[in-house]
Amino acid sequence: MMRILLFFFILLLTIPSSAQNKQLLYNYDYLPQTLMINPGGETNFDMHFGLPLLSQIHISAGSSGASLYDIFKKDGSSINDRIRSTIHKMDRNDFFTVNQQMEILSLGWRDKNRRYFTAGIYQELDAFAYFPKDPAVLAYEGNRNYIGENFDFSDVAFTAEALNVFHIGFTNYYSKDFNYGFRGKIYSGVFNAYSVGNRGIFRTENSPEGPNLYRHYMTGVDILINTAGWADMEESDNITGLGMMNKIARKAFFGGNLGLGLDAGFTWYPEDHIQVTGSILDIGFIHQSKNVENYRYYGNYTTDGIELLFPEGNSPSYWDEWEDELDRNLKDETLTNSYVTWRPVKLNASVDFGWFENSEPCNCYRPMGRRRYYNHIGAQFFAMKRPRGLNYATTLYYDRTFNEKFRGKLTYTADSYSFSNIGLLLSATIYNFNVYIAADNLLDYTNLAKARNASVQLGFQLLFSRE
Repeated sequence: MMRILLFFFILLLTIPSSAQNKQLLYNYDYLPQTLMINPGGETNFDMHFGLPLLSQIHISAGSSGASLYDIFKKDGSSINDRIRSTIHKMDRNDFFTVNQQMEILSLGWRDKNRRYFTAGIYQELDAFAYFPKDPAVLAYEGNRNYIGENFDFSDVAFTAEALNVFHIGFTNYYSKDFNYGFRGKIYSGVFNAYSVGNRGIFRTENSPEGPNLYRHYMTGVDILINTAGWADMEESDNITGLGMMNKIARKAFFGGNLGLGLDAGFTWYPEDHIQVTGSILDIGFIHQSKNVENYRYYGNYTTDGIELLFPEGNSPSYWDEWEDELDRNLKDETLTNSYVTWRPVKLNASVDFGWFENSEPCNCYRPMGRRRYYNHIGAQFFAMKRPRGLNYATTLYYDRTFNEKFRGKLTYTADSYSFSNIGLLLSATIYNFNVYIAADNLLDYTNLAKARNASVQLGFQLLFSRE
């Protein structure tokens, strides 16, 4: 039972620590949210207002190496065997992600030069953790069967942050075949936790000449966990729920740790029916300087264990002596050093082919000479920077405009989570009111326990076009 509880404790530590590929919204010119993924994208309207807090709600979570079904499936084995099998199946490059975004305010407008401007605020929670393979094996199974093997503490690596993003940007139509865009961002951090680049080895050797059978080594240990925005929360033991919300709100609106960022993108038409796009998002950083606490654990230690000898009339406190010796060799410090975190940079690129020309009248206030099509097929590439490299995804899609009021998009995505990710987006506009809903991994919805990744997005907004 204790092993089961320990496994779930490790799992809970890693999960709340990104699935941020928005392949359903990318290059979808009926929605203003496409400009948040490609500032140089195109739009089929001239003004938009998002319903506050409702124009985009995005929630996604994933695990690249295991699902809940791997633990709880009924295959005749014990749950201990399934947990052990899952731990050994995963490696140090498997990861857990959680991402949530919500648009607080969103608006956009087109000027007389056909440039489209956007501005707004969105809130984001992003957490990412690699599976700590060696510490998980050591904690779950112990070291009895691993004599002479190293357990590497560098497997522990995670990032987590909550922040508000204030942004303003524009899309400039350079010609009828090419447009580009930029977006500037100010980040206002609420909370951050960052622990990457940890070092250290735990090793057990046979020690037949020693007082015990085994000798244990902890060498080169240097574990650092940086946090920002949390220290004053811990100190607020008597604060009310409303007071806590006020404190979080102040941090979210320029009272937290601040940073700057930039997005850029383009759209190019080598031919009327062929479209090429690309974007790079969140080139930026946050200077973590307020309410900072750094927890560092470092040093070297060798022990043969505790020698339990009991002299007559005197029983020394061996546990206390061993703890004192441990404290002398492995230091535990709490510091207040500021640090810089870089936002996870995201790359997008796509190629799109359109056919079956839409002959309905164009709004000539937008760029002229561009043919429109009811059907589109295409491919999109996505990459995201994480501490140990890039995470990739490739998407094939079919985009269909049924009429001026209704449109849909169907996607197939292969990524780190699975090779069977089917997604669907539906968008409807009645008069000026638009609603959309998007979800992926639809094949797993019959049994969510098997899903390694799930993502849902929806929103409500007003769209306007000039005649």
